[in-house]
Amino acid sequence: MSRGLDHIVHAVRDLDAAAEFYRRAGFTVGARNRHPWGTHNHVVQFPGFFIEVLTVAEPEKLIGEGLPRIFGAANREAIARGDGFSMLILESRDIAADVADFARAGIGASSALPFSRQAVLPDGATTTVGFSLAFARDSLSPQTGFAACQQHNPAAFWKPDYQRHANGASGVAGAVLVADNPTDHHIFLEAFTGVRDLHSSSIGLTAKTPRGEVAIMEAVSFRDEFGVTPAIAGEGAALKGLRLAVPDIDATARVLRVGGLAPERHIGRLVVPPATAFGATLIFEPPGRT
Repeated sequence: MSRGLDHIVHAVRDLDAAAEFYRRAGFTVGARNRHPWGTHNHVVQFPGFFIEVLTVAEPEKLIGEGLPRIFGAANREAIARGDGFSMLILESRDIAADVADFARAGIGASSALPFSRQAVLPDGATTTVGFSLAFARDSLSPQTGFAACQQHNPAAFWKPDYQRHANGASGVAGAVLVADNPTDHHIFLEAFTGVRDLHSSSIGLTAKTPRGEVAIMEAVSFRDEFGVTPAIAGEGAALKGLRLAVPDIDATARVLRVGGLAPERHIGRLVVPPATAFGATLIFEPPGRT
């Protein structure tokens, strides 16, 4: 079964400053949340997908195996290398089945790891949300995190009030990784997404999932597509870009400018570069563009 995009982790040193950047960019940013192993986050929601803006606020809690190590410590190491996207998480409808699928494909990196936390609702009340994650490993990309996530109380998490954004962003169009040789990651991408008919082109590889695309391309192709030359450090495929659908590019540009940002126009898209977007590349484009 193919897995759609669930969320992307944007790991940063200064969580307050990064949250303020997202607000200035016209996003509705949720309240600050705390994980039991010391990471804190803010969530930017869309229908079925969210950006998790995250920092390690209480490093003394990063103790033990499981999520403190594979999620918390991994993001601490990512932040030490520099702000930016650190993990790509796909939606799971059956976490036990995904653990088994990843193991059969030779990419499994964990059992099902459950946790819960408090969440603040739009009216200020609190509730409990729960998740289970199963991590996967691309042996060629040791510095990029991959997982599937199943929500156990989705009605408490997904809120339409948090999914309305002044910049018009209405959903995820895709996540973009950069690698020297995209085809080296063909087997992993197929096993991770569950998409068996990857699209291969001169740009790279693309998995068209039930919610958004996952693309792996060379740095020069990323520059040609989005007008930004990604900084590459480390091995394998690095998570560099997030594509978001907006119905009116000009209206989005006005909101970004009001927020003091200067998006770049490139081939019908608006691009906020890493120097502005805390190491990430945010790409706004019309719905349905591929």
